[in-house]
Parts: sequence; structure tokens; C-alpha cells
Amino acid sequence: MPWCLAPALAVFAVLSVALAVVDVRTHRLPDGILVPGGGIVLVLMAGAAAVTGSPHRLMGLGGGVVAAFVVCLAVHLARPAAFGGGDVKLAAVCGGVLGWVGPEAVASGIALAFVAGGMAGAGAVAAGARGTTLAFGPFLLGATWVRLISGPW
Repeated sequence: MPWCLAPALAVFAVLSVALAVVDVRTHRLPDGILVPGGGIVLVLMAGAAAVTGSPHRLMGLGGGVVAAFVVCLAVHLARPAAFGGGDVKLAAVCGGVLGWVGPEAVASGIALAFVAGGMAGAGAVAAGARGTTLAFGPFLLGATWVRLISGPW
């Protein structure tokens, strides 16, 4: 990992904790935290791409934002009550972060979030907690971190 990526990942770590806690407690991802925090992360990552002279990283960043946003927007449009607009915006930020690694990281990270969320939902149903709502933000964030940590860089 290039040293210049550390500030972006540090901000993303703080943002991840804050958003996960808020989402679990309120089932909302507030724009007041998500939009500026996500913007700072993406700008810092773009700066890291410029510092390292890696235009392909910048393209990956943009491609990851768009791909994750489009996929999750489709889910939101299909089930707006179950998958909120905050989840769509958070997916775009996570897609950008994963785009640094590459398109396969974006695809596998977003897919992992849906698998983990589905497993948690199935577990809730099996435990007799039908009708329970789960916050999806922590699954997106957790899957993004799992994918980042698993590399390769």
C-alpha cells in the first residue's frame, strides 16, 4: 500500500465506525456525515493516485463509484423500503475505495456485502425474528474492509 493512501484510509476508517454505529442505532445513513466524509475519502484517494502517478487507479476509483452506485440504485428502485438511498450513496463510496484495488475488488466487495446481509437476514428469520429490519451499511462497510485487507494491492 502506498504511504499516500494512508490519510484516505484513516478517514474512511473513522467514517466507517461512525456510519456503522449510526446505521445500527437509527437505520439511517445521514447525508451530513456520509456526503462530506465520503467526498473527503474519494478526494484523498484521487490525490494519492496523482501522487503515485497511477492514472489507472483514478479510473478504477471513478469506475468503482459508478458501478457500485448503479447496481445498488437498481436494488433501491426495486425495493425502496428495504434498501435506502443512504445505502446507495454509501455503496458508491465503498465502490470508489474498492476501485483502487481493481474492478474485481468492487464486484467481490459489493457481492460479499449482499451475501453477508442475506445470511444475517436468514439467521434472523431462522431465530424467529420475522419482520426484523437489518441495517445494511455495516455489511457494506465490513465487506469493503475485508476486501481491502485481503489484497492484492
